[in-house]
Amino acid sequence: MEQLIKLATQVGERLKASGETVTTAESCTGGGISYFLTEVAGSSAWFERAFVTYSNDAKHELVGVKQETLAAHGAVSEEVVAEMAAGALKAANADYALAVSGIAGPTGGSDDKPVGLVCFGWATKLGVVTETCLFDGDRHVIRFNTIAHSLCRLQSYLESQK
Repeated sequence: MEQLIKLATQVGERLKASGETVTTAESCTGGGISYFLTEVAGSSAWFERAFVTYSNDAKHELVGVKQETLAAHGAVSEEVVAEMAAGALKAANADYALAVSGIAGPTGGSDDKPVGLVCFGWATKLGVVTETCLFDGDRHVIRFNTIAHSLCRLQSYLESQK
């Protein structure tokens, strides 16, 4: 928990210094990333808003994921998180967006998409980067690692922009 608050604080300090904002579109974390970002005092200066897009309808209605993309690739795919991140960025008019969609378990996995599979998307006005990870552990551990990974990658990107 302390690790996540430390990461969120580092993200916030960088965004505050640059006058930029971030938004999130979350599925398997159910708002967990946003929770840790808003644990940082003063986050209202740089945290724009959050979209909890747990269902496919929410992904489509709130951040504009195309029904065709969902049908062709499934909710847990880099194609979907790319559209989630880009859609959140646009809807929030933020400088950065991060999106996650995954299978936290204990059920819902398949041979192609096992429990622990998580897709990530990070967007700026320059474009979107995606990544897929497979985490071990129970639901709590998978969600924790998803939050940590998304914040760590965002923090690393922000630091590289100095």
